[in-house]
Amino acid sequence: MAQNWYVVDTLKHSNTSKDSVFYSAIKSKLSKSKVGREVYGAVFRDVYNSTPQKKEIENLELNQFVSFEGKTIAKIYVKQLEVFGPTVNDTLRKGSKIEHFISKNFHTNTQENLIRKSLLLFKEGELLKARVLRENERLLRTNPIIHDARILVFKHKNLDDMVDVLVLIQDVWAKNINVNGSSFKNFSLGLENKNFRGKGHSLYHQLSWKATDSLQKVGWRTIYTIPYIKNTWTTAQFRFIYEKDIKQIAAKIYRPFLSIDTKNAGSIELGYLNTREYKRLIINNKDRLLVYPVAQYYSDFWYGRAFKLNQNEVSKRLVLAIRRTNFEFNQRPKVTENENKIYWNRTTWLVSTGYSDRNYRRDFLVYGFGRTEDIPIGKIVSLTGGLEQTEFGQRTYLGSQVSFGTYLSANRGYFYSLFNAGSFFKDNAAQQGVLSLKSFYFSPLYRLGGTHFRQFISLNFTYGIKRDALDYLNISGREGILGVNSDALRGDKQAVLGLESVLFSRKSIFGFRVAHFVYVNLGMVALNQNALVSSPIYQGYGLGIRLRNENLTFNTFQIRVGYYPNIPLISNDFRFAFEGVQPLRLRDFDISAPQVIPLK
Repeated sequence: MAQNWYVVDTLKHSNTSKDSVFYSAIKSKLSKSKVGREVYGAVFRDVYNSTPQKKEIENLELNQFVSFEGKTIAKIYVKQLEVFGPTVNDTLRKGSKIEHFISKNFHTNTQENLIRKSLLLFKEGELLKARVLRENERLLRTNPIIHDARILVFKHKNLDDMVDVLVLIQDVWAKNINVNGSSFKNFSLGLENKNFRGKGHSLYHQLSWKATDSLQKVGWRTIYTIPYIKNTWTTAQFRFIYEKDIKQIAAKIYRPFLSIDTKNAGSIELGYLNTREYKRLIINNKDRLLVYPVAQYYSDFWYGRAFKLNQNEVSKRLVLAIRRTNFEFNQRPKVTENENKIYWNRTTWLVSTGYSDRNYRRDFLVYGFGRTEDIPIGKIVSLTGGLEQTEFGQRTYLGSQVSFGTYLSANRGYFYSLFNAGSFFKDNAAQQGVLSLKSFYFSPLYRLGGTHFRQFISLNFTYGIKRDALDYLNISGREGILGVNSDALRGDKQAVLGLESVLFSRKSIFGFRVAHFVYVNLGMVALNQNALVSSPIYQGYGLGIRLRNENLTFNTFQIRVGYYPNIPLISNDFRFAFEGVQPLRLRDFDISAPQVIPLK
């Protein structure tokens, strides 16, 4: 391993240039020998430095660990890169002097001891399992404090049956500032550190000020998260919020089915929640806005156990789970046996059994701006049943879920679909039922001059069954008509089609990668007895740019202009927005807590 470290470090500390010609020269020299080609292949990926090529994308799927299967791990080395400058695929790349100064003086890398004890699934002295290392790479990349990660395996210097493992880690910039508001009389200021002192702890504080608000001028929230306690992959979170429309004290400890090999998962959450809910209700043929104070104590517990179905098919699992939730309200709208069931005092027991087939394929320029993305492929089939004890008697619940996602053959893109059906039953009649279908597609990465683009298509359909007057959905926002917020777009059934074209530019602005996008949203929504087909087709058209630096924890910045020709209750058909948006992630194929299917 010493020789390999010498080669990697010599490359890294040589007098480099940021010009890609330098890397091409290194590649040319190293390619003259077999060892040199292996070193270059381990340290570089041309696909991330310039133009993605189909062959390079396909090479992302090669499991480079297979040839070392069964060999003993002699030593594990952890190499942490600076936040700005190098990447795990190009460790020679250097940032500017300012970036180097900031990385060294204003960022604390994740503690190596934490990485070794809490984030690695393998240890020195164990036999190497190719699948475990590949899965560990994925888990590292999904960690919110890590920008990217790569695991490399080298032959041992002296022993043929042993190997050394190098773990390359690059943190994200952990500190974040969120500022929102229209003036000094109405603003909020948030401060966040996602990797406090390199321990992986997340600490968020937010102060809000509304000088003209007669109910509450000052608001405050604090959220403290402790991830990956010891080596259990268990996370604890504490939440305190004191704002005008929401007051909450809560504690939660949870462990999801993070990987295919996770056998046990679950969570415990206890809390108090006090909210001001703004609801629309038709009274005497007039649409009125009502405000309801809602306060509740709640508890939520679930446990799940995964069983391997076949020793030769490691991605397939049978998952059994049980869940208990309890809600006790001390403030709420008026409830009766036939109305406002979402505000009933209740205790619900649910059990589920499900089949999960879970894999991943590596890709990039999907929702990210160049980082490695692990796209879930697989399927889920699950059944849920249970009993709910309410203040108005007992009722049963039955639900099912079927989902699948896959890359289409002949490089035709990716397709995902999710079908949900569920309802409560009492006296042989359905209550609070839902039928929903969500489908999503993105195209292959197309070449357009010196840039690349993808097409995205989404289709969402929801049909509510026997919903109460205050229990409705709204197709405003990211799940529907992007860029508007209108109470007129509410109902208990909806269908929304979304089309988006994204052009990923090779240009960057102060380290922020740029993507241009255009979108079309078409939606229909209906309430109560009105048929969905009788709804107008509400429309939204727009274009904009997104800016993101993958090394930062900041949201993606989005500048957008939209045109909405027929949306009721908005002041202008044209709307401009500069906003921060959370990066989207595709839904995984892990089975989690049994749940009552929500109306959304």
